[in-house]
Parts: sequence; structure tokens; C-alpha cells
Amino acid sequence: MTQIETTTTAPAAPAPKHLRAPVPVQSRAERFTSTEVADFPAVTGREPMWKYTPVARLQELIAGELDGSPYVYDATAAPGVTTSWIGRDDARIGTAGKPEDRASANAWTAFQQALLVHIGTTMTGDHREVTLTRSSLGGSPRAAHTVVEVAPGATATLILQNTGSAHLAENVEFLLGADSDLTVVSLQEWDDEALHVAAHFAEVGEGARLKHVAVTLGGGVVRLNPSTHLVGARADAELLGAYFADASQHLEQQVYVHHDGPETRSRVTYKGALQGQGARTVWIGDVLIGPKAVGTDTYEQNRNLVLTDGARADSVPNLEIETGDIVGAGHASATGRFDDEQLFYLQSRGIPEEEARRLVVRGFLSEIVQQIGSPALQERLQAKIEDELQTTSVTASGAEH
Repeated sequence: MTQIETTTTAPAAPAPKHLRAPVPVQSRAERFTSTEVADFPAVTGREPMWKYTPVARLQELIAGELDGSPYVYDATAAPGVTTSWIGRDDARIGTAGKPEDRASANAWTAFQQALLVHIGTTMTGDHREVTLTRSSLGGSPRAAHTVVEVAPGATATLILQNTGSAHLAENVEFLLGADSDLTVVSLQEWDDEALHVAAHFAEVGEGARLKHVAVTLGGGVVRLNPSTHLVGARADAELLGAYFADASQHLEQQVYVHHDGPETRSRVTYKGALQGQGARTVWIGDVLIGPKAVGTDTYEQNRNLVLTDGARADSVPNLEIETGDIVGAGHASATGRFDDEQLFYLQSRGIPEEEARRLVVRGFLSEIVQQIGSPALQERLQAKIEDELQTTSVTASGAEH
């Protein structure tokens, strides 16, 4: 893959004052937040957080009236895991974070009850896997709010599976108690015309570990923004993403990691493939290392593989450091086409060109899928990616045929 890459690594200590870069006008931590949609101005598409988004296609979710009533869902059973509806006045709501944009605030204003997923400890301490499925949301504009509470020391995998039709704006909160370990897989397999705008907020306690995996393979416009607050000492977060955009499909993710506690660690890796006229992906990665986050170790990267002409990938990594006492910090971004040497190697071993190209893409995205930790889900997603690759053949020049 021919690629353009930028990498930044933080210095071990702050530079002298006369050599420091100008202080930015606004820190990432100072971004305005509110749970009331009326507190946000109308979205025009010129705002920094909206400038890559097709706001005209999302206006009903950004500013329209939303149905916030409880909806139908399916949840698999697991020891110590319960689901229930809770009122807006529940003290856990708003603990992990608050809306930073109008769509998130619109969903927050509209929801009537929140779905609580409580993951408690068990006597055996076994790792549990729970799947929460939504497949009957329909085509009317809807709001939703979910709170996932993980008890101290609990360990589980939660799969948030989204299928069918939907016009959905939602907020999801993850509250991780001390020394807990949660793997979250947010799976978007919506119908082609679905609209989905989601904000995920995570608060990670002392010694806790969060693995957040976002896999987006369906939907007309999907904008999924995960934010992780590493508030406790030695908190750890791994944010992974895999996405595949077809013609006229817009897939966007704005990732934010806030290192607040000491000796915290984070790794962010998102990989995407695009094919078809008008296919568009957006990745923005913000990492903030706060003044108390001494001993931070963080790295973020984004890779995009453009398979055909007419597709576009935007990738914007950002790193903000407010203390010089860190282990390391850096970021990288690359977007390109196929690596001719990889294709030549495969063809020299008798693999036809079209099949060789599919193998390259499959391996490119498999790096993310294989880290999910659920063999059955990994196998299903690999098959889904293969189906996506079968929809469009790709020539050596990158043009469709």
C-alpha cells in the first residue's frame, strides 16, 4: 500500500519557554458540554466537529423531534448480568460524560428511560459474554440512552449488535469499577438507508481495563464517537475500529481519550477500507494528557485502504500534552492504495489477481477483528467482510469494472 504517514512522539520533558509552540486557543477538555439541546446553536456544517459530516442527511437527528420511549431489544442470559429500564433521575446517568454536540444533546433531551446493563461479580469469576441486539427500531427518528455498569473486579464481554432499519441518535455510558475488565463490541450492520449518530462515554476506574471495538459495515450514514476518561490510577484503554464503506456510504468516528489519572495507558488502532463512488470515511483521534497524568503511555494510529476511484478517507490525529512527565506519546496516520509488492508476491504463487486483492483487504481488516476475543463473532465478521469484497471487483489501477 502506497501511503503517506505522519508520526509524532512527545519529548521526555517540556521544552524551554522560548522554544514552546503557542498555546492552543481551546484545550480539548474545555469543549462545551450540555444535556439540553436548546443550549447548542443550529448546526450548519461549518463547525469544526461537523465539517466532515453530511449534516443535511442527519438534520432530523440533530434538530428534529425524537421518539424517546423504550424500545424492543433482545439480551442473552449470563450469570450476574441484568438489564432493566431506569428513570432519567437515576444518579448513574451522566456520570461517564455529557454531550459535546447538538445531536447527542438532542438524544439526551428526548429519552424517557435509560436501559441499564449491570454486570456484577460472580462466585467463580468466569468471563461472561452477553449480546444485546436491536433489530426493530424502524424508520422513524428515535432517541436512546444506555448505561453499562461494571462492578469492581467484574469481567465480561458485551456485544452491542445493531441490525435492520433505524434513524437513531443515542448516548451510551460505560462505568467501570476498580480492577474490572470490560470488552465492548459495537457492531453496526444496519440496512443501507439507516442513519445512526452515537456518542459513547466511558469512565475507567483505578486498575480497570476497557477494550472498545467499533465495527461498522452497514448504514447510510453512521457517526460513532467514543470518548474514554481514564480517571483512575493505572487505568487502561484499548480502542479498536474496523470499517468498510461502499458507494454513497458515510462512516465517521471521532475518538477521544483523556488521560487524567497517573500511570494510565491507551492504544488506539482504527483501520478502514473504501470502495465505490462517493464512499467516505472520517477518523479524528484526539488524545489529551492532563496535568495529573504522570507516567502516561499512549499511542494512536489510523490506516485506510482506498480500493477504487471516487472514494475518500479523511484522517486527523491530534495529541495534546499538559505534563512532561510521561512514558511516551505518539500518533500516526496513513491512507493509500494496494501495495504492489504484496500483490506481486501473491500472484507469483499462483493466486489470481482479483483473489489476491481480496486477500490483502481481508488481512488488512483482520488485524482488528481477530482482537475481539469471541471466536464465533470473529468468524461471522470475517464472512461479512468477504461479502463486502464480493460486491465490487477492483482493477490494478483502482477503478471499478
